[in-house]
Amino acid sequence: MKDFISVSPLKILEKSSRKGLGPGNLGVLIARAGVGKTACLIHIALDKIFRHQKLVHVSLDEGPEKVTSYYNVIFSDLVKALELREDYEYRAQVDRNRMILAYLKQSFDMERLRTNLRNLNENVQFKADALIVDGIDFEKTERTLFEAFKGVAEEFKVEIWFSALSHRHISQVNERGIPHPCHEVDDLFSIIIQLQPDASGVYLKLLKDHDAQTTVQNSVRLDPHTFLAVT
Repeated sequence: MKDFISVSPLKILEKSSRKGLGPGNLGVLIARAGVGKTACLIHIALDKIFRHQKLVHVSLDEGPEKVTSYYNVIFSDLVKALELREDYEYRAQVDRNRMILAYLKQSFDMERLRTNLRNLNENVQFKADALIVDGIDFEKTERTLFEAFKGVAEEFKVEIWFSALSHRHISQVNERGIPHPCHEVDDLFSIIIQLQPDASGVYLKLLKDHDAQTTVQNSVRLDPHTFLAVT
């Protein structure tokens, strides 16, 4: 869907040194509660799907029906925003190229994820290009888990995106400009993006770009209602 790609929040990565995250790498979207983190995360997923990539959405706190409903709502908003009349083909593309793995009641572990990814590849010929991991609490998660995700990204040649919840009252930032709660594990992430509202709108800011320097120009303004990039 060329129309969507032109206004996707991932336009921010057009400003990055490698124009994307890439297989074997981890990326994270940092945002406060209520700012639009879930919408942006699903827009990242849709961007991958509409680039004809296969995506696995890994949910740690919501069942597959709830995750599907999030996609349906965001997709419907997208159809309205782009004034699409025929959306059946695009809906089918989402259904074909997205799998949802839900691990509820603390049932998640890395070996189970590896087994599920192998089964998808071998039994239904669904070879993931990207993973969205939703529901990780960065404040309570040990570094070793992110190291294990890095291993999965490299083993399965996928890129993995996370979301991290920040707080207005915690202003801690490390010497590299990465805020809480990612300030102690930022070396494991190749791309770090922050969703940040201010008086002039909502912005995605590229805080880490692989090994390249970032600048204040590395930001994209988003529509506060649709969270699509303002062209």
